[in-house]
Amino acid sequence: MTKLPIGSYVVEIRTGRVGTVMGHEGPYLQLRPLGGGREWDCEPEGVRAATVSERLSAATAHANARSRGEVP
Repeated sequence: MTKLPIGSYVVEIRTGRVGTVMGHEGPYLQLRPLGGGREWDCEPEGVRAATVSERLSAATAHANARSRGEVP
């Protein structure tokens, strides 16, 4: 797989988490959840491009959690 550009939206295949590529550290991608939060590392082979629907769903889930006071 080619190096994904910073800012790409991806889905971690194993967990289904949607994230934004924030950087490349050694053999890993550094991903951050939509809406912010703690970054996590993932192998590049373990992700695929997120669909528009997946991006919207993740953003909506974040907005709903924020409105309930679950996210600062």
